Amino acid sequence: MPAVVMLVVGLGLSLAQAPAPGSVDAKLISEFKERVNQYLQLREKVAGSAPSSTDVPEKLAESRNEFSNKIRAARGSAKQGEIFRPEVAQYFQREISATLNGRYGNDIRATLRHAEPVKMKVQINQSYPENVPLQSTPPTLLLNLPELPKSLEYRILGRDLVLRDSDANIVVDYVPNALPGSKQ
Repeated sequence: MPAVVMLVVGLGLSLAQAPAPGSVDAKLISEFKERVNQYLQLREKVAGSAPSSTDVPEKLAESRNEFSNKIRAARGSAKQGEIFRPEVAQYFQREISATLNGRYGNDIRATLRHAEPVKMKVQINQSYPENVPLQSTPPTLLLNLPELPKSLEYRILGRDLVLRDSDANIVVDYVPNALPGSKQ
């Protein structure tokens, strides 16, 4: 049993090594996290807390729509790149490329190929369609990306990396062509 634990811990360390404090990458991650926190603060200010579960599905859907619409209204002029500004997007592209070219790249590509392909044009503040499957982001890839607060998640949509507010079901921002085109 200890060997298994050491292997898992070793795997985690080899995949998710943090950049050196003060490095350019550490600064980019810090900036990204600050922008994510600014989004969450705006969300809390204009829309309050995310709707909680209720026994009445219609009431939950209505509350979620109201919550989402308040966020959309407050971010009406939001544009792609406000959270993933160009230097931050380049950091994510480098990390994703390095991961796909690394030890587990073939496994990640296989996982992405087996997922049901989703075809849609990504837009900021857009709702993710309820009838379209959410392609999960492979855990091995997630280990190399900055951790997100509970209400946000990374999603892969074609070659784009999407930052999705799971409580509001809206696209917060995205990195176009985050996944390399070849070998895909």
